[in-house]
Amino acid sequence: YGRKPILLSGIAIFLAGSVACGVAQTALQLILFRAIQGIGAASLFTSAFAVVADLFPPQERGKWQGLFGACFGLASVIGPLAGGFLTDNFGWHWVFFVNLPVGLAAIVFIVTKMPVLRREQRGPVQIDIAGALALVVAVVPLLLALSLGRATLQPGETGYLWGSWQILALFATACAGTLAFVAVEQRAADPILDLRMFRNRPFALGVATAFAAGAAFLGGIVFLPLFMVNVVGLSATSSGLTTLPLTFGIVGGNILTGQIVARIGRYKVLIVASLALMVVAFAVLGLTLTPESTQGEVTLKMVLLGLGLGPSIPLFTLHLQNAVEPRHVGVATSTGTFARQMGSTVGLAVLGTVFGTTLAGEMSTRMAAATEGMPAEMVAGFRGGGAGGSAGGSEEGAGPRGHFERAAVEAKVHAAFTAQKDLVKRALQDADPAAMAALAADPRTPPQLREVLGGGGLAATVGAGFDAQRAAVEAAFAAPDVGAALATLAEAPTTPPALATRLRQLSPEFLSSSAARETVKANTLARLDAARTEAQETAVAGALEGALGGIDAAEAQAIVGVGRVETAIKAAFTDAIKHVYLVGIALAALALALGLALPEVPLRKGGGPAPAE
Repeated sequence: YGRKPILLSGIAIFLAGSVACGVAQTALQLILFRAIQGIGAASLFTSAFAVVADLFPPQERGKWQGLFGACFGLASVIGPLAGGFLTDNFGWHWVFFVNLPVGLAAIVFIVTKMPVLRREQRGPVQIDIAGALALVVAVVPLLLALSLGRATLQPGETGYLWGSWQILALFATACAGTLAFVAVEQRAADPILDLRMFRNRPFALGVATAFAAGAAFLGGIVFLPLFMVNVVGLSATSSGLTTLPLTFGIVGGNILTGQIVARIGRYKVLIVASLALMVVAFAVLGLTLTPESTQGEVTLKMVLLGLGLGPSIPLFTLHLQNAVEPRHVGVATSTGTFARQMGSTVGLAVLGTVFGTTLAGEMSTRMAAATEGMPAEMVAGFRGGGAGGSAGGSEEGAGPRGHFERAAVEAKVHAAFTAQKDLVKRALQDADPAAMAALAADPRTPPQLREVLGGGGLAATVGAGFDAQRAAVEAAFAAPDVGAALATLAEAPTTPPALATRLRQLSPEFLSSSAARETVKANTLARLDAARTEAQETAVAGALEGALGGIDAAEAQAIVGVGRVETAIKAAFTDAIKHVYLVGIALAALALALGLALPEVPLRKGGGPAPAE
C-alpha cells in the first residue's frame, strides 16, 4: 500500500489513542486505550526507518539513519522530562493531549512533502493475519513470563517464581505459538516474515547480533539510575537527569557513526568498534563502581557507555537493510527492531534476576551485621523496607525499594527517643497512670523498674516505707506505756537511724506530760513527712537521671546503627549492580563475537525506488 498511507494511518491511530487516554475515567479504560496507542506506534517504529531506506541508497543512508537514531535517543530524554513538567503543572491528561500538536505537525509534513513510496505488486496482496496472530501468541506470553518471573518474592511484590506453574504455562504457550508461527509462515503466500530470509547469512547474523546487543543495551541503562538513587543519594528526578550524559553519548555516537559510514562507505568496523567500547564500558562499571563513587565519576562512565550503545541502532538497521533485496527492506527493518526489543526483554530479565538475587543475599548478610545489637522492632523495620517504629517508615526508603534518607531516618530516631523520654518523665515525675502502664508494658523497661511501676510508681513505693514508719510512731504514742513502746521502736531494724537516735533521747520524765507527748509526736511525724518527700524526690530524680541517660545512650547507639545500615545498603546495591555489569560483559562480548563474524556487504549506491509522488 506504500509507506505514506501506512505512516499516516499509524499516526492517526496513535493520536486517537492519545485523545482516548487523556479522557479515560478508569485505570481499565486507560490500559485499553494505551493498547490503541500501541497499535499506532507500531507502524511508526518500523516505517520511520524503512522510509529512510526507501528514500536513500545504502551508501548515503548511514548519516540519515544516524540522525533518526539521534532524534530517537534525544526524544527518550525530552519526552519524560516534558511529561513530568506537564503532570506537575497541568495534570497527567496533558501527557497524552500534548501528542496532538506534535502529531498534526508530522501529518502536515508527511502529506505535503513525503512521496508515496509504493512498490508495484505482481499480484493481489494477501495479508498474513494467521501469521500475525501466531506471532502474538508466541511473543506476548514470553514477554509476560520474562517480566513477571522472579527468583525470589518480597512481601507485597508482584510476580511469580520462575518455577511456578504460571510462568511455566506462559513459556509453554510461547513455545506452542512459536511452532505455530513457523508452520504458518512456511505455507503463507505472502508471509509476515519470510523464513527463507534467514538462509541469507548476513541477514541471519545481523538479526542475532541485534538480539545480543539489545540484551546488553537496556540492562546497561536501567540499573544506573538505581545506583544514583540508592548509593550516590540523588532524588529520583535528579537521577533521571543524570542519565543525560549517557543519552548525549548515544546521540553523539549515532550522528558521528552515520557521518563516518557516509564518508568511508563501510560500517562493520564501526559496529565492531562500538561493541568493543560497550564491552569496555561494562567492564569499567563492573570493576570500578564503589559505595564512594561520586556523581561526576559515574557521569563520565555513562558517556563511555553511551558511545558504545549509540551506534548499534542505526548501524544494525543499515546492515540488515543492505543485506536483503529492496522489496524486503520493511520486513528486514521490523525484524531487526523486533530482535533488538526481544533481546532487551530477555537481557533485562536475566540481569534483573542477577540483580535481585545478589541484592537479596547481600542485604541479608550486611543488614544482619549492621543491625546487630539494635532493638528488635528497629531491626524489623529496617529489614521490612522502612526504618521501623524507632527509625521511620517505608516512606524514608530504608530498604531496597528506594533511597535511604539518612537525615529523615535519624530525625525519626530522635523523635522516637524524645517521645520515650517524655513517657518516662510522665511516669516517674507525674505518676501518670497511662504513662506508667505504657512504660511497664514496654519490653525495653528493666524488670526492677517494671515492678516498681506495677506497684503504683516510684514515689508510691518509696512513700510506702515512710507510711509504715508513720503508723508505727502513731501506734507507739497511743500505747499504754509510751516510753517502752518508743524504746522498742528505736531498736527496730526498720527504723531510720535519725529517728531511732531521736527516740532514744526522749526521757520518761519528759514523756510523762501529755502535752509534751503530743508535741514530740507532732514533731516526729512532721520530720517523717519531710523525710518522705525528700526521699521521694531524690529517688525520682535519680531514677529519672538514670533512665534518661540510658535513653540518650541508646539513641546515640541507634544513630550509629543508622549509619551502619546506610553503609550496608549502599554496599549491597553497589555489589548487586556491579554483578549486573559483570554478567553484562558476557552479553556484550557475545554481541561483539557475532559482530566480528558479520559479513560486510558492500553498500549499494542505488536500488531503492525513486522518491517521486
